[in-house]
Amino acid sequence: MNISNEAFVLGCSAIGIGIAMIAGLGPGIGQGFAAGKAAEAVGRQPEAKSDIMQVMLLGQAVAETTGIYSLVISLIMLFVRPLLAGL
Repeated sequence: MNISNEAFVLGCSAIGIGIAMIAGLGPGIGQGFAAGKAAEAVGRQPEAKSDIMQVMLLGQAVAETTGIYSLVISLIMLFVRPLLAGL
């Protein structure tokens, strides 16, 4: 089984892309948890709805950046193929 260097790098890139996309699970779980807690907080204090929503949306925006970063890295590895330049 002779595997060329290019095929090996492409295979490892595919594995890396899959691992990078697992990072999308964390933000999804975290945002769902934050939205649930915000709904509970609004249920307890309806008069503080705007403050609760502001804090929740800011937190979700920060949490989403990790998912976006993993998507960008995956797309770079998939289409740009920077690792093949060294071969």
